[in-house]
Amino acid sequence: MQLPALPPLSLYVHLPWCLRKCPYCDFNSHAAAGEVPERRYLHALRADLEAALPLVWGRPVVSVFIGGGTPSLFSPDGIDSLLGDIRARLPLAPGAEITLEANPGTFERDRFKAFRAAGVTRLSIGVQSFSDAALQRIGRVHDAAQARAAVAEASAAFETFNIDLMYALPGQTLAALQADLDAALAFAPPHLSVYHLTVEPGTVFALRPPALPDDDLASDMLDLIGERTAARGLQRYEVSAFARPGQRCAHNLNYWQFGDYLGLGAGAHGKLSFPHRVVRQVRWREPAAYMDNALAGKAVSNEHEVPRSELPFEFMLNALRLREGFERAHFTGRTGLPWSSVQDTLAQAVQRGLVEDDVAAGRVRPTARGFDFLSDLQALFLPAAPTR
Repeated sequence: MQLPALPPLSLYVHLPWCLRKCPYCDFNSHAAAGEVPERRYLHALRADLEAALPLVWGRPVVSVFIGGGTPSLFSPDGIDSLLGDIRARLPLAPGAEITLEANPGTFERDRFKAFRAAGVTRLSIGVQSFSDAALQRIGRVHDAAQARAAVAEASAAFETFNIDLMYALPGQTLAALQADLDAALAFAPPHLSVYHLTVEPGTVFALRPPALPDDDLASDMLDLIGERTAARGLQRYEVSAFARPGQRCAHNLNYWQFGDYLGLGAGAHGKLSFPHRVVRQVRWREPAAYMDNALAGKAVSNEHEVPRSELPFEFMLNALRLREGFERAHFTGRTGLPWSSVQDTLAQAVQRGLVEDDVAAGRVRPTARGFDFLSDLQALFLPAAPTR
């Protein structure tokens, strides 16, 4: 493989603490036992970034995403210090999007304005539902009134923001989902993310599964989401993402377009491209171990080069999430592989009605059926198991 040029570079910063771990959550998040060690963690992030600089030297950063956990547990001064450390060491592209995830349970009046003053340009609010009963069933720490207050504050403080909702919740009906959608859309959000609740291994819900809507009801719910969002001017541009024109999430788009991202923080993952290889990195998972190792100049717990045989699947795993798909030339540009490496598999996907291959326009996009059966479509590109 040989990349004609390096892809855009984003920065992901993981702040792992939250007030309480939700029973459905399989992210690397940790309930805060007492005060969060904000100062020491920020020092560790700075050391992590400095050690990583030789890998990304001179490359502009197109977006920064501060995720968690619950990053809004950190003080606005702490976020200001973090962004100052980043700006001092990496060139941010003009107009770079800087997103902070926030939880209504950590909301205080004027706190979001302080994050905006610190340099955050976009807030992503983990509402999940505007129903007190639903929020209790999924173990959230906030209530519906706090959710509404947080969204209202975000709308006043930021030019753009995102509301996170979940559907197919325990005991949820179609009418209950419509009430959630109506509550969210009443704020005229520039961006809305709507995720299907799934039971992941190792979570509390996996040990004690709740009664969830069946597949038929979940499908009806997805249809309702599409109808309600479209009626309010939000376009479904990705499997779970809906946006007004010009309001797509630049950071997530870079993921889905197989761009690069440097991951900092406990358990953070990263993907970095070089002219002849693509490397995946993972930081130490436990916050204490991460801080100790990062401060000692060893934040990366493991890394590996992505085998050439796995690059088509990794690319398709991301690019086929986009409603508009991808350009043929984009595949070669991001993987360094010839189009022939996916041609036969793509033909199978076309035959099954999962993708459209517009040769004249040089673009591949998932069909409506491909969107509904996305996992099956992506799985076609898995590398063949080695024969003995």
